[in-house]
Amino acid sequence: MVGRKWLAGLVVVLGMAVSAPQAMAKQDILFGGASITGVYYQVALQLSNMMNKHTTDKYNYIGRPTGGSVFNINAIDRGAFDFAVAQSDRNWQGFNGAADWEGKPIAGLRSVFSMHPETVLLVTRKDAGIKTVMDMKGKRINIGNPGSGQRGNAEDVLRIYGLDFNKDFSAEALQQAEASRALVDQKVDAFFFTVGNPSAAVEEPAQSVDLDIVPINSDGIKDFVAKHPYYIMTTIPAGTYKGVDKGVETYAVTATVISSESVSEEVVYDMVKTVFENLDELKASHAAFRNLNPKEMLQGLSAPLHPGAIKYYKEKGWM
Repeated sequence: MVGRKWLAGLVVVLGMAVSAPQAMAKQDILFGGASITGVYYQVALQLSNMMNKHTTDKYNYIGRPTGGSVFNINAIDRGAFDFAVAQSDRNWQGFNGAADWEGKPIAGLRSVFSMHPETVLLVTRKDAGIKTVMDMKGKRINIGNPGSGQRGNAEDVLRIYGLDFNKDFSAEALQQAEASRALVDQKVDAFFFTVGNPSAAVEEPAQSVDLDIVPINSDGIKDFVAKHPYYIMTTIPAGTYKGVDKGVETYAVTATVISSESVSEEVVYDMVKTVFENLDELKASHAAFRNLNPKEMLQGLSAPLHPGAIKYYKEKGWM
């Protein structure tokens, strides 16, 4: 009898030993960014670092480089990511079934909060002779890899200016890290890039060659922006990049943290609460985040808010 009691006790103890680590297991959360030289990747990386610091015993956030907004929205739809970053225009298109999702809306796409504004840049070497968008004719231009938000913005700019990348110039489809190197190596004459400023993808080549940023501000562009509420006209301040001594007018989208309705309310609530209660820490983590404020972070959300985000915003009296 004693032996049976001892054996039963041993089984209980062993069972507890096995189950304890399982009870303490962290939940892996995958967060999609974009090119490693862009600010989207910094959003995924810095938010993941913050969550891992402040929710040590609950979550294991992992920031991933990706192909950009279109890739991220599709990955969210497949359940491959829990969170990702997407341009506000792409977020709207995905939810409403437009552009890359024509006739196939992603009904489960959800907004969480906005980050920084992202300008549509046309970056060139000064010796390439490109002073206006129309000067791209006959040149070698990187328009961005398929599946990236910047590719969509580049195609919009070309359409509005009446240019055809199949006829008017030699188009490349490089990832941004490759494009920045190609500009320095004179393999391309310019590249489009949609990014928060300042960006390493522009700062780094500016250390090796003299750069210009071409204005994207025609009447056609301004009319286009007026018709699409997720765009704004903006100016890149003089001195943002080495050698660019005048302000450059262009248009911008908003970087949006997105999720899916299938991600639990608790997971999203915990992330939103942690971010807003440690916002100064986030603002200090990258130059593109320095002007973040709660009011603007609840604007430009072009898909419905996730219930976990709504819960926190209502608690704060912001909704």
